[in-house]
Amino acid sequence: MAAQSTIVPAPDVVLAVNNLEVVYNDVILAVRGISLQVPRGSIVAVLGANGAGKTTVLRAITGLLDVHRARITKGGVELEGRRIDSDDPAAIVRSGVSQVMEGRRVFSALSVDENLRAGAYTRRSKAEITESFDRVMELFPILRDRRRSIAGYLSGGEQQMVAMGRALMASPKVLLLDEPSLGLAPLIVEQIGEIIGEVNRQGTSVVLVEQNAAMALGVSHHGYVVENGRVVKDGPADELRDDKDIQEFYLGVGEAGRKSFRDVKTYRRRKRWSA
Repeated sequence: MAAQSTIVPAPDVVLAVNNLEVVYNDVILAVRGISLQVPRGSIVAVLGANGAGKTTVLRAITGLLDVHRARITKGGVELEGRRIDSDDPAAIVRSGVSQVMEGRRVFSALSVDENLRAGAYTRRSKAEITESFDRVMELFPILRDRRRSIAGYLSGGEQQMVAMGRALMASPKVLLLDEPSLGLAPLIVEQIGEIIGEVNRQGTSVVLVEQNAAMALGVSHHGYVVENGRVVKDGPADELRDDKDIQEFYLGVGEAGRKSFRDVKTYRRRKRWSA
């Protein structure tokens, strides 16, 4: 009988995904043995096209696969050396993982203030909640003037700030961001990138799932490229930015001439990915 795979993260790794396989509806194999590590205090980018498996990895980390009729069939997830892939979502949040979902998903009928307070539902210390609220106001000063505004009437950029602030109210060790640049103007994307950097400098590790490779690699320390449920390349962010295939297919440099995979339906792979 083959030995069961185990996760053995390095001492400075806060989050580890090891040889993860995920199946939807007991039929569709969406993630095919993905492994990645998030060193403590780092920003790790996960790049890839729609359907590559990026969001599925986040669902596996946060315990939300059941909602989507999916399950882990191999491998697992560890936070600071402890398996969390069998925990329920609330327990995972309490352990120190928060996610900002694609499309922001704010509570549109609630005020900004109520949205932020909802993000602290797993916490009990009023003093710590107040400290987190003050931190969010410092990171997103525009929200201070919008506290009484209904979240559903805010601009897309402001809603993204609310969603990020709500996740930070749980004071996470690891913040998962799923396509934070989606649908935002370039100037707002730049601002969001700066805020991600500041959140990281304050001590929060970040997993940044993006199709906008230019933004993601601009703020990240390390990156993984995912295609068809597998990691096909990874390395330091600056090395990925200099890679000719990454430049052509993700950064719009070279014969493909594209800025991201968001608008790509098909493309010609030249099989130059490193092993």
